[in-house]
Amino acid sequence: MIERTHRANRRVARGTASVTIVLALSGALFAANAKFARASDAERHPQDLRELAIAEVDRVAGLTSEVDALRGQVDALTESAAAAAGTEIADPPTAFRVESGVLPVAGPGLTVTLDDAPQDQPGLEDISPDVLVVHQQDIQAVMNALWAGGAEAMSLMDQRVISTSAFRCVGNVLRLQGQVYSPPYVIRAVGDPDLLRAALADSPEVTAYRADAASVGLGWSVEADDDLLIDAYSGPTDLRHATVPEGTEVLPGLDEAAASVAEQKVTSLGGTGGTDGSGTRATESGGPTPG
Repeated sequence: MIERTHRANRRVARGTASVTIVLALSGALFAANAKFARASDAERHPQDLRELAIAEVDRVAGLTSEVDALRGQVDALTESAAAAAGTEIADPPTAFRVESGVLPVAGPGLTVTLDDAPQDQPGLEDISPDVLVVHQQDIQAVMNALWAGGAEAMSLMDQRVISTSAFRCVGNVLRLQGQVYSPPYVIRAVGDPDLLRAALADSPEVTAYRADAASVGLGWSVEADDDLLIDAYSGPTDLRHATVPEGTEVLPGLDEAAASVAEQKVTSLGGTGGTDGSGTRATESGGPTPG
């Protein structure tokens, strides 16, 4: 009995020692992993919201540059493939290319600047803080007025604005195409300066903003320039939620062009479309017809 007890004690001692060693090694491993994780987080993640915002803005700017470079490569490869296949790719009309933003635009126009009112000026104790800042609808009012005045191209914070561009104000910052901006907000439009000024003067929303600018000190300035440059669009191109309202003509002349093509096709097939009973050829086309 005494001998078996000694063996049992030795087994217990060896088991205890093994458990202790495993626990010690596990603790050392966990400590090392935690130290490494802290070091990695310190390197990868900023320590406050300001640094985080700056890092994200820089990252978006870098990705935007990469997207521009890749688009250039895609265009070059597409042209090379078309040339090798003997296929000629015709460029769309210049007006469509300008409206879509793929071409930079230069010419005379206006630069409109909007800014928040100074918070430390006297006499604002009874004024709502909302009156002292530039809102999303204020920027929209100016841009809509400029479009109505015949603007050929426009930019907001040096980013080209097209029909699918969307921006929104969150707090006191503006979010536009993945980037964040603070006031002052700068809008540039290429077009006839006199017509653009007249459109701004005719807008009730812009008039209301200018009234607040005069009373509480909101920033407002309009400057003419004989040689504005609006860069090509470089924002996202994927559409997820946008739809064309029913009855809207997407491209002027598209219906007439489709009908003309359909008529030529029917004629070349030797009159497969038949007649409508009055001697006029009736075309059978899957495309749209003039309304």
